[in-house]
Amino acid sequence: MTVRDILKMGDARLLRVAEPVQAFDTPQLHALIADMRETMAAVNGAGLAAPQIGVNLQLVIFGSDAFNPRYPNRPVVPKTVLINPVITPLGANEEEDWEGCLSVPGLRGVVPRWSRIRYTGFDEKGQPIDRTVDGFHARVVQHECDHLIGKLYPMRVCDLTRFGFTEVLFPEISAAEDD
Repeated sequence: MTVRDILKMGDARLLRVAEPVQAFDTPQLHALIADMRETMAAVNGAGLAAPQIGVNLQLVIFGSDAFNPRYPNRPVVPKTVLINPVITPLGANEEEDWEGCLSVPGLRGVVPRWSRIRYTGFDEKGQPIDRTVDGFHARVVQHECDHLIGKLYPMRVCDLTRFGFTEVLFPEISAAEDD
């Protein structure tokens, strides 16, 4: 397992539309997922998309434990490998909340997301995943899957007065990110 470099906003590779994964349960896929898990853990991430480490595949991982210093007081999200995902909004309701991103370090912004979604796809062995979720779980999935279509959360910020540096907006989170 290797901690990979995370691409930063401005890198053209983050703007590509990712290619579908064609082969499941391969040594190469398992190695990539292990590297992504190691990378996400090293920076206390709640999720990571393959394009963020320069791999142009429709693969995201996400999940959180009882406490993540980057997202205190958020509910646990089950650790998931999601390949070739499809997101379907369930209703027109949206919620606004603060987001950050490992590819946009040091910044946070308020982003509207569908309140409730169904997501489908596959795990690393090719087994189908089909979940209906809401709240923080839905937000994390939408955020990570945006990376697969070349979108970063600042592209979804509607009010730039609610976009700024984490150290100013949330000093307690900023201190945890620096640890």
